[in-house]
Amino acid sequence: MNKPLVGAFLAALLLGAGAAPVVAAEPAQQVQTQETASKAGPAAKAVTFAGTVALSNCSGSVVRSPDSAPTDPALVLSNGHCLESGFPGPGEVVVDQPSSRTFTLLNASGDGVGTLKASKIAYGTMTDTDLSLYETTSTYQQIEDSYGIQALELETAHPTAGTAITVASGYWKRTYSCDIDGFVHQLKEGRWTWKDSVRYTPECQTIGGTSGSPVIDDATGKVVAVNNTGNESGQECTDNNPCEVDENGEVTVREGINYAQQTYNMVPCIGAGSKIDLNREGCALPKP
Repeated sequence: MNKPLVGAFLAALLLGAGAAPVVAAEPAQQVQTQETASKAGPAAKAVTFAGTVALSNCSGSVVRSPDSAPTDPALVLSNGHCLESGFPGPGEVVVDQPSSRTFTLLNASGDGVGTLKASKIAYGTMTDTDLSLYETTSTYQQIEDSYGIQALELETAHPTAGTAITVASGYWKRTYSCDIDGFVHQLKEGRWTWKDSVRYTPECQTIGGTSGSPVIDDATGKVVAVNNTGNESGQECTDNNPCEVDENGEVTVREGINYAQQTYNMVPCIGAGSKIDLNREGCALPKP
C-alpha cells in the first residue's frame, strides 16, 4: 500500500504498534520526495488542491455525489487502510462508528485554510475495495461559506483507459499526472483482494502518504478513484507488492506500478443527508 505515515514526533511511539504493513517514512525518503517534487513538471491546469485534505497519516478529499444538497454533512474520502482504528481485516466492514478525527482543508495553492472534524466513520473497508468515508460536523455550504471551497464531485460512470488523470496528495501537497493504463480483474496484496482496480501509467510514482488521494479526471475535474497502493520491490502478492490476477488466474507482477480503487460504484450508496445506505438500489459496496 502507499503507506500511511506518522508525524516525526510520534514515530518512535507508533512504529510497530500498527498492523503490518504500516511503517513511518524514513527521513531519507522524505528528502528524496522533496527533491523529486521540485523536478516534477506542472500538473494539469484544471486540477488544483482545492477540496483536498491532509490526514495525520494519509491524504483525502471532501467529496459529494451529484445529488448532495448544500445542507448535507460533508463527506471526506480516503482509504480503508488509513482508518485510525487500523487496517480492517478481510471481510470486515466498518459502518457508523464514532470518530473525532480532524482534517486539514487545503485551498487551490495547497495552503491549509481550516480544520474539519469528523462526527463518525460512515463507511470503511479493505474488502473488494480500499476506501473510507467520514461524515464531518460541517455542511458543504458551511465549508464553502467559510473557506470558499467546494467539494469535489464523484463521477457516476466507470472510467475509461487512456483518461488523463491527476493524483492530488493533500499530505505531501504534491500532484502526480499520468493516464489510466487499464483495469485489473483482481489486485492481491497480502491478505487483501481488490476488484476492478485502476492501474496507472508509469508516470504516477505515488509514495507513502499519498494513500487516500483523490484521482481526478483532468477533463472533468471529477473524482474517478482513490489512490491506494503500488508494487515497491517486485515481490509477488505480498504487503506493499500487489500482484495482478486475471480472469484465468494468471498472475502478473509490475514493479514500480501504482494503483487506485474506483469510486463510481459508491455513489449509489450515498443517500439524503449524506447517509450511507448499503441497501439503496445500485449500491454494490461490501456489507458487514
